[in-house]
Amino acid sequence: MESKPKVVVVMPAYNAAKTLRMTYTELPHEVVDLVILVDDGSKDETLQIARELGLEIFVHDRNYGYGANQKTCYREALKAGADIIVMVHPDYQYDPTLLPEIIKPIQDGTADVVLGSRLLGGNVMAQGMPWWKYISNRFLTWVENVTFGLKLAEYHTGYRAYRKDALESVNVEMNSDNFIFDQEIIAQFVHAGLKIAEVPVPTRYFPQASSASLMQSTKYGLSILTVTAQYWLHTHGILRRRQFESLSRRYMAGAAAAGRAKG
Repeated sequence: MESKPKVVVVMPAYNAAKTLRMTYTELPHEVVDLVILVDDGSKDETLQIARELGLEIFVHDRNYGYGANQKTCYREALKAGADIIVMVHPDYQYDPTLLPEIIKPIQDGTADVVLGSRLLGGNVMAQGMPWWKYISNRFLTWVENVTFGLKLAEYHTGYRAYRKDALESVNVEMNSDNFIFDQEIIAQFVHAGLKIAEVPVPTRYFPQASSASLMQSTKYGLSILTVTAQYWLHTHGILRRRQFESLSRRYMAGAAAAGRAKG
């Protein structure tokens, strides 16, 4: 009889005091073995609430960025012996109760990476996504599908699950410390030949949920185009980037990054 895989939820947090408790409470705790929260220099009561909830906490000494937060999340989850790592944003935008559906393709052995897709979960504009975000999402997803040779509904979701081996096979530490991290790691997974699946997830849009401004979204979109161009040049042998090269089956933690967090 095979042993149950250890499921670790990671929460990259920044000023999430208003929504953290709701997010944690609705997690299916019968499925989750450990919840790790990495605080990226919050200025509100995020840490106090996380301690009250009894979470495993790691604290950045300042705000390093969303990508840097994820690096610490995955590093600590792997150290904790995770078999499946699920990123759940503590802003309550994505439904925590759907976690069993998110990890099912990994448990079944049909996927290494699972993305919770808003575009498969109904009318996102009716759910509150601004029209300009919807249009840019559709365009950027088309560009990425052409570049990566896939047919995904979207790439720009924060609800994700990874098999341990998937994270160990790519050079996470070479990715950006900012929001473009999400697309860089997908490019790495594609280059490594990993299986990516999607699960439909409805999304909430409300004032307390984090949402990028038009300026931030524009910068993010341009960064995605840069990543896809770099990936195309790399795969065609024009301009090689070590970032996209697969690693041995061992997690490579950067020495400099390892000093960012303290328990």
